[in-house]
Amino acid sequence: MEDADYCSDPKQVHVFGGVPEALRGLKAKGYKLIVITNQSGIGRGFFTLDQYRAVEAEVLRQVGPDLIGATYFCPDPPGKPSKCRKPAPGMILEAVRDHHVNLARSFFIGDKEIDAECGHNAGVRTIRVRTGFDKMTDGSCADWVAEDVVAAAKIIVDLSNE
Repeated sequence: MEDADYCSDPKQVHVFGGVPEALRGLKAKGYKLIVITNQSGIGRGFFTLDQYRAVEAEVLRQVGPDLIGATYFCPDPPGKPSKCRKPAPGMILEAVRDHHVNLARSFFIGDKEIDAECGHNAGVRTIRVRTGFDKMTDGSCADWVAEDVVAAAKIIVDLSNE
Protein backbone atom coordinates (compact mmCIF):
# COMPACT_ATOMS: atom_id res chain seq x y z
CA MET A 1 0.00 0.00 0.00
CA GLU A 2 1.05 3.60 -0.33
CA ASP A 3 3.18 4.57 2.65
CA ALA A 4 1.31 6.67 5.21
CA ASP A 5 3.01 7.78 8.43
CA TYR A 6 1.39 5.95 11.33
CA CYS A 7 -1.63 4.90 9.29
CA SER A 8 -4.54 4.75 11.72
CA ASP A 9 -7.55 5.37 9.48
CA PRO A 10 -8.82 2.95 6.83
CA LYS A 11 -9.44 5.98 4.59
CA GLN A 12 -5.64 6.34 4.32
CA VAL A 13 -5.29 2.87 2.79
CA HIS A 14 -4.52 2.82 -0.94
CA VAL A 15 -3.26 -0.48 -2.30
CA PHE A 16 -1.18 0.07 -5.43
CA GLY A 17 -2.71 -0.90 -8.75
CA GLY A 18 -1.70 -4.32 -10.01
CA VAL A 19 -0.90 -5.66 -6.54
CA PRO A 20 -3.95 -7.92 -6.17
CA GLU A 21 -3.27 -9.51 -9.58
CA ALA A 22 0.44 -9.95 -8.80
CA LEU A 23 -0.39 -11.59 -5.46
CA ARG A 24 -2.92 -13.89 -7.14
CA GLY A 25 -0.15 -14.96 -9.54
CA LEU A 26 2.19 -15.77 -6.65
CA LYS A 27 -0.49 -17.69 -4.81
CA ALA A 28 -1.25 -19.67 -7.99
CA LYS A 29 2.44 -20.67 -8.01
CA GLY A 30 2.02 -22.08 -4.50
CA TYR A 31 3.47 -19.22 -2.46
CA LYS A 32 2.04 -18.44 0.96
CA LEU A 33 1.42 -14.71 1.28
CA ILE A 34 2.13 -13.34 4.75
CA VAL A 35 2.32 -9.71 5.87
CA ILE A 36 5.07 -8.74 8.33
CA THR A 37 4.80 -5.16 9.59
CA ASN A 38 6.21 -2.87 12.26
CA GLN A 39 3.43 -0.87 13.89
CA SER A 40 5.25 1.25 16.45
CA GLY A 41 2.38 3.74 16.39
CA ILE A 42 0.59 1.36 18.77
CA GLY A 43 3.51 1.24 21.21
CA ARG A 44 3.99 4.99 20.96
CA GLY A 45 0.31 5.62 21.73
CA PHE A 46 -0.40 7.25 18.34
CA PHE A 47 -3.25 4.83 17.65
CA THR A 48 -4.95 1.83 19.22
CA LEU A 49 -4.89 -1.84 18.39
CA ASP A 50 -8.51 -1.50 17.21
CA GLN A 51 -7.50 1.29 14.82
CA TYR A 52 -4.66 -0.85 13.48
CA ARG A 53 -7.05 -3.80 12.99
CA ALA A 54 -9.43 -1.55 11.02
CA VAL A 55 -6.55 -0.49 8.74
CA GLU A 56 -5.45 -4.11 8.37
CA ALA A 57 -9.01 -5.13 7.43
CA GLU A 58 -9.13 -2.42 4.76
CA VAL A 59 -5.80 -3.55 3.29
CA LEU A 60 -7.10 -7.11 3.11
CA ARG A 61 -10.37 -5.91 1.55
CA GLN A 62 -8.53 -3.93 -1.13
CA VAL A 63 -6.10 -6.76 -1.86
CA GLY A 64 -8.95 -9.23 -2.25
CA PRO A 65 -10.35 -12.26 -0.52
CA ASP A 66 -8.32 -15.33 0.36
CA LEU A 67 -4.92 -13.99 -0.76
CA ILE A 68 -3.16 -13.08 2.47
CA GLY A 69 -2.70 -16.13 4.67
CA ALA A 70 -1.66 -14.27 7.82
CA THR A 71 -0.57 -10.91 9.17
CA TYR A 72 2.06 -10.39 11.87
CA PHE A 73 2.66 -7.00 13.43
CA CYS A 74 5.04 -5.68 16.05
CA PRO A 75 3.85 -2.76 18.20
CA ASP A 76 7.25 -2.15 19.80
CA PRO A 77 8.73 1.35 19.42
CA PRO A 78 12.30 1.85 18.24
CA GLY A 79 14.98 1.84 20.90
CA LYS A 80 13.24 -0.76 23.05
CA PRO A 81 14.71 -4.28 23.05
CA SER A 82 12.48 -6.33 20.75
CA LYS A 83 12.59 -9.75 19.13
CA CYS A 84 9.81 -8.86 16.71
CA ARG A 85 10.59 -5.34 15.51
CA LYS A 86 12.22 -5.43 12.09
CA PRO A 87 15.10 -5.84 11.35
CA ALA A 88 14.87 -8.57 14.03
CA PRO A 89 13.56 -11.77 12.40
CA GLY A 90 11.03 -12.67 15.12
CA MET A 91 7.86 -12.20 13.07
CA ILE A 92 9.27 -14.18 10.15
CA LEU A 93 10.33 -17.02 12.44
CA GLU A 94 6.89 -17.04 14.06
CA ALA A 95 5.28 -17.26 10.62
CA VAL A 96 7.63 -20.12 9.71
CA ARG A 97 6.46 -22.07 12.75
CA ASP A 98 2.77 -21.24 12.34
CA HIS A 99 2.52 -21.84 8.59
CA HIS A 100 5.28 -24.36 7.87
CA VAL A 101 7.13 -21.95 5.60
CA ASN A 102 10.20 -23.19 3.75
CA LEU A 103 12.68 -20.33 4.16
CA ALA A 104 14.93 -21.63 1.39
CA ARG A 105 12.09 -21.17 -1.10
CA SER A 106 10.80 -17.91 0.36
CA PHE A 107 11.14 -14.24 -0.53
CA PHE A 108 10.69 -11.16 1.63
CA ILE A 109 9.49 -8.04 -0.21
CA GLY A 110 9.71 -4.64 1.46
CA ASP A 111 10.05 -0.95 0.77
CA LYS A 112 12.60 -0.14 3.49
CA GLU A 113 16.17 -1.24 4.05
CA ILE A 114 15.18 -2.76 7.41
CA ASP A 115 12.94 -5.13 5.44
CA ALA A 116 15.91 -6.44 3.48
CA GLU A 117 17.92 -6.70 6.71
CA CYS A 118 15.05 -8.55 8.43
CA GLY A 119 14.76 -11.04 5.59
CA HIS A 120 18.49 -11.71 5.62
CA ASN A 121 18.44 -12.06 9.40
CA ALA A 122 15.90 -14.86 8.93
CA GLY A 123 17.76 -16.45 6.00
CA VAL A 124 15.30 -15.37 3.31
CA ARG A 125 16.00 -13.91 -0.14
CA THR A 126 14.91 -10.29 -0.29
CA ILE A 127 13.48 -7.85 -2.81
CA ARG A 128 13.48 -4.14 -2.04
CA VAL A 129 10.79 -2.15 -3.84
CA ARG A 130 10.96 1.58 -4.55
CA THR A 131 7.45 2.46 -3.45
CA GLY A 132 8.08 3.70 0.09
CA PHE A 133 9.20 7.06 1.37
CA ASP A 134 12.87 6.17 0.78
CA LYS A 135 13.10 5.35 -2.92
CA MET A 136 16.91 5.40 -2.94
CA THR A 137 18.14 1.82 -3.09
CA ASP A 138 21.83 2.35 -3.92
CA GLY A 139 23.86 0.15 -1.62
CA SER A 140 20.85 -1.89 -0.52
CA CYS A 141 21.61 -5.28 0.95
CA ALA A 142 18.56 -6.72 -0.83
CA ASP A 143 19.17 -9.55 -3.27
CA TRP A 144 17.09 -7.74 -5.91
CA VAL A 145 15.61 -4.27 -6.31
CA ALA A 146 12.31 -3.75 -8.13
CA GLU A 147 10.20 -0.72 -8.93
CA ASP A 148 7.11 -2.14 -7.20
CA VAL A 149 5.40 -5.29 -5.97
CA VAL A 150 4.27 -6.17 -9.48
CA ALA A 151 7.90 -6.19 -10.68
CA ALA A 152 8.97 -8.08 -7.54
CA ALA A 153 6.34 -10.75 -8.19
CA LYS A 154 7.67 -11.10 -11.74
CA ILE A 155 11.17 -11.69 -10.39
CA ILE A 156 9.82 -14.45 -8.13
CA VAL A 157 7.75 -16.09 -10.88
CA ASP A 158 10.67 -15.97 -13.30
CA LEU A 159 12.97 -17.58 -10.72
CA SER A 160 10.41 -20.30 -9.97
CA ASN A 161 10.25 -21.11 -13.69
CA GLU A 162 14.01 -21.70 -13.95
